[in-house]
Amino acid sequence: MNKTDDSSHSPSFTDALQRHNHLFGQLASVEEICRLLAHQTEGCLRSGGKLLLMGNGGSAADCQHLAAEFVVRYRTERQPLAAIALTVDTSILTAHANDYDYSSVFTRQVRALCKPGDLIIGLSTSGNSPNVIDAIRAGKEIGARTWGWTGQGGGKLTGIADHLLEIPHTETARIQEAHLFIGHWLCEELDNRITTHPDMAEANNNPR
Repeated sequence: MNKTDDSSHSPSFTDALQRHNHLFGQLASVEEICRLLAHQTEGCLRSGGKLLLMGNGGSAADCQHLAAEFVVRYRTERQPLAAIALTVDTSILTAHANDYDYSSVFTRQVRALCKPGDLIIGLSTSGNSPNVIDAIRAGKEIGARTWGWTGQGGGKLTGIADHLLEIPHTETARIQEAHLFIGHWLCEELDNRITTHPDMAEANNNPR
């Protein structure tokens, strides 16, 4: 391609970057709820609990990404932390969707794996994903702490999840970028807390 060809200078990159930067300039508005998330996650892991993460599509990938950061490591050399993405077992997912219904594909796993005191994070940019909503309800019945990570408005997860991390944007891609940023921040925050209070890692050697 001719480097001087004006057609190669699409405004879409600049536009996307501007939307990204505008959103990230507003994320200070969710700092308080993020600190509560870190506090509850730390408490869950210190008590030998585990994180269960779920979402669809790109949000499913984010769940797997964050679970990997917890189980393997983020930046600090440490013991693994108990985190499970409910989006990875294709046999469970397809068997349940085939035999029952996709709207309860995460619920079945929550009922099998979740214990009181665990922490469930459901990612849904709209806040309206039926399978996330149903699993959040199931987690609450069991006694887990439940979080919904959504976009602006919170959708149907508002009032269902115990806590809502609501990104102030309506564009799916931007919301997912913010979710990943917050997930990375959470990993870094917990790494720092483990360094200061290493007994948290020891608790996770024997998760419930």
